[in-house]
Amino acid sequence: MRADRLVSLVLLLRRHGRLSATALARELEVSTRTVLRDVEALSAAGVPVYAERGRHGGFALLPGFRAELTGLNHDEALALLIAGSRRGAQAFGLGSALASAMLKVVDALPEGHREIAAGAAERLLIDPETDLLARRVAEEEVPGAVVAEVRRAVLAGHKLRIHYVAVDQSPKWRTVDPIGLVTVRGQGYLLATRSGADRTYRLSRIRAAEALDEPAQRPDRADLDRAWRERSARFRAGGDQVTVMARVDAARREELVRTAVAVHAEVADPDGLLRLEVVFQDARHAEWALWQLGTDAEALAPQWLRAALGDRAAAIAARYRSLT
Repeated sequence: MRADRLVSLVLLLRRHGRLSATALARELEVSTRTVLRDVEALSAAGVPVYAERGRHGGFALLPGFRAELTGLNHDEALALLIAGSRRGAQAFGLGSALASAMLKVVDALPEGHREIAAGAAERLLIDPETDLLARRVAEEEVPGAVVAEVRRAVLAGHKLRIHYVAVDQSPKWRTVDPIGLVTVRGQGYLLATRSGADRTYRLSRIRAAEALDEPAQRPDRADLDRAWRERSARFRAGGDQVTVMARVDAARREELVRTAVAVHAEVADPDGLLRLEVVFQDARHAEWALWQLGTDAEALAPQWLRAALGDRAAAIAARYRSLT
């Protein structure tokens, strides 16, 4: 909304003192032309914002200006409640609300503490987009209108219609009773029931959503942590699971275990390698997990997995031999 953007513009100028139109556009995620129009609107409303010319010029507020701009709206307050996970705010469609709310929080601090808070923020980085190996953290794009409607139904306790695309199925409309929202490693999920049965829906697979007026059939209180653990356990117990015996370099153990459903046994061999009994969701999952570790891991059983990995390695070798 433009009103929220105008507030954010004023708070940015209060915090930084002077910012160019380009810098403001980047912070507000709009064009420089929009920034210029917003500055004109603020001036017309009596906000003492002025332009300074020159190489280090930009827009600034008259010294001492302060307005009562720190009242949080509903989405901003909600964003602060989940601010412990910046990616959680993004997954639930509250990223912009979180940024706006944090500006208001900083502005509400006593003047002597604002500089301390700003300096501390520069020293802390939570959940960067890549890890030390430059691997990007997987995040899924969910249309803002969809996640906003889902969020509205969850918080209001109303039934929800979703146009959902399940794996290997055509999109279908479903009416569900929403229980809560969960974010895991940048991926958002809707926990709900349908005809009394537990259901878990990936937000990125919801193509459209409509919050209904009818109250949802759900408990008055929710224990999402417990619900997620129970559903995760059921998910891991389902499917065509396979058990694999493997030897792996100790330095790569965590990479293998992190992708597995479960580890049933683990011993150290005399040569220092670890021998593990690991469960994977299905055959494709097992082959992928072992292949990622290259020569730092060896599948000992089952035989079909050894054969599959051998065939894949032979195909790679043949491809590169043909280039010499």
